[in-house]
Amino acid sequence: MDITAYMHTLGSAARQASRVIARASTSTKNAALLAIYHALQARESEILAANARDLEAGRANGLEDALLDRLALDAKRFAGMLDGLQQVIALPDPVGEMSDFSYRPSGIQLGKMRVPLGVIGIIYESRPNVTLEAAALCLKSGNATILRGGSEALHSNQAIAAGIRAGLEAAGLPAAVVQVVDTTDRAAVGLLITMPEFVDVIVPRGGKGLIERISREARVPVIKHLDGNCHVFLDRAADPVKAERIAINAKTHRYGVCNAMETLLVDAPVAAALLPGLAAAYRDKGVELRGCERTRALVDDVIAATEEDWFTEYLAPVLAIKVVDGLDEAITHINHYGSHHTDAIVTEDYGRARRFLAEVDSSSVMVNASTRFADGFEYGLGAEIGISTDKIHARGPVGLLGLTSQKWVVLGDGQIRQ
Repeated sequence: MDITAYMHTLGSAARQASRVIARASTSTKNAALLAIYHALQARESEILAANARDLEAGRANGLEDALLDRLALDAKRFAGMLDGLQQVIALPDPVGEMSDFSYRPSGIQLGKMRVPLGVIGIIYESRPNVTLEAAALCLKSGNATILRGGSEALHSNQAIAAGIRAGLEAAGLPAAVVQVVDTTDRAAVGLLITMPEFVDVIVPRGGKGLIERISREARVPVIKHLDGNCHVFLDRAADPVKAERIAINAKTHRYGVCNAMETLLVDAPVAAALLPGLAAAYRDKGVELRGCERTRALVDDVIAATEEDWFTEYLAPVLAIKVVDGLDEAITHINHYGSHHTDAIVTEDYGRARRFLAEVDSSSVMVNASTRFADGFEYGLGAEIGISTDKIHARGPVGLLGLTSQKWVVLGDGQIRQ
């Protein structure tokens, strides 16, 4: 296969399809999404069988448990994928929305219109559900997309893509509205991120190495986050019951996800009361604890944390714990070591909560809630295309609005510039 010719063919087809989907009505887009829903529903057994092949190959190739968890589909996760698709169908269509209109002294009326980005290239690892989530969000927001999943999910992605194509064809839309790169050749990624004539935005989802490479080499804009080094700070004014529930859930609900807590910060005045019980609960769930000296003085069998631990996104049952002297030290620690993803405080002190919200520089900042809520579904966005820790264009979970832009609209009645 001539990989350059192949990728240029995909890109050219996507550019043409982007013009079709950009002008499609909401009813046409929703009809396509509903047709995709039925096509996938009819193919459930085929998709799960394809996923089983990927899992078998992944285990044989020594894929880590966290990646196997991301790769796995079962009946419950498949149903969740379809539920997410239904949520996208129900969401308001942002395309064409006009806002911020005002009259200028010249008599012209000035406002903004929301428009698709064009062609979105999405590069991701492991999770086959991303194939559907990304396709649905791009389609609903009027964009064409080129999807490049990881080789470990090839069979799953191909099976899901077949259902998407069938749905698009049933709705009378070009199959090129959603294209899945059908090769494991790594050169495909290098070409996809350097085709500005065909691709308007790249969204990488995967390990830090992948995202760093794409950020460094891409010749088109990138919406990204490098990692999810999330924190929970148990303040001296925390309710102990809330503190325990949130700290346990944030770490152990799922390990291989970007919004799982990786470092627990505990205010010194409540450390002796909270840490022993928390440590016991973590051990019951098989979590390895790495702590500062003050943590190790309060809890037995805690491994000494290194400087690197404070920077680390484990994506595994490993947790770093640090006892801090108050809110200022907690905020300083988070802003220095964190990844600007999601951070939470547990406190009953309104003033301290307000300071945390204002001063922690992250895309999601929470009070008395688990970091696991940093998710497109939980935010009411439907499926998300990723969580952006950038500060420009889109920040936090990127749903439909994050896949659109705005252009200025001027309405006149014959006015000319004097």
